[in-house]
Amino acid sequence: MHNIQGAVAVVTGAGSGIGRALALELASRGAELALADINANGLDETLKLLGAAKVKVKTYTVDVGEAAAVEKFARSVEQDFGKASLLINNAGVALFGTFAELSLAEMEWLIRINFWGVVHGCKFFLPLLQRGPEAHLVNISSVFGLFGPPGQIAYVSSKYAVRGFSECLREELRTTAIRVTCVHPAGIATRIAKDARAGAATRSADYKQVQERAAKVLSIPPETAANLIIRGVLRNKDRVLIGKDAYRIDFLQRLFPARATAMLSGWVQKQIAAEKSRGAGE
Repeated sequence: MHNIQGAVAVVTGAGSGIGRALALELASRGAELALADINANGLDETLKLLGAAKVKVKTYTVDVGEAAAVEKFARSVEQDFGKASLLINNAGVALFGTFAELSLAEMEWLIRINFWGVVHGCKFFLPLLQRGPEAHLVNISSVFGLFGPPGQIAYVSSKYAVRGFSECLREELRTTAIRVTCVHPAGIATRIAKDARAGAATRSADYKQVQERAAKVLSIPPETAANLIIRGVLRNKDRVLIGKDAYRIDFLQRLFPARATAMLSGWVQKQIAAEKSRGAGE
């Protein structure tokens, strides 16, 4: 995509975090906005922050994990805007717990939103995107779509799935006017970790430790992420890495594809142990 001004941008998860920052960034560049979130109050807050933006904005309360809801959303956008130029599948949730601790229902809940939400968005908006001279699909994966640390098995599974789905879809659309970008953010200061669920069988002490660490390492402003994503769209990049950690992890995966996850997970555990030691000494 070469021009944002006048484009109709569809953003899911727009009620907070990266989604809200994307809405503000896109509005500043002159895009019309179709904003979705399951949290109607969050959408209202985003709408207030947009203030007197001189672009058309519509909000929709949508559960992206429900195919019928996303299909209805796409029909509503068609009626309200007549087209869609840019789709950003951003909505997502987090769930902490090992495979042994999590129930199938808990894993299904997360994967329904994080992976199937992306699939639903692509499926029902693709016909709208195909109508224009150019269009762009953006799917938000994660740095956990590059490596798999323990205790994040549901989230990692969903984000690897988003990555693989995006890579395949990109090639299927390679000869069309639609481009596909997969985004791997690291350390973005959003509420996703704070709002993360823990498995019913997960130890509360482990969950608390993860949340405490997340509060320390999630430091990149969502506005920075949004700006980098839109720059990636304008440059038709296949992939966008956000944060120094994302680049380091990607480099390590390329250098040691069979050992990188073990090396990275070991490093994280050492960091946690060091933080515990410092805390005990204070």
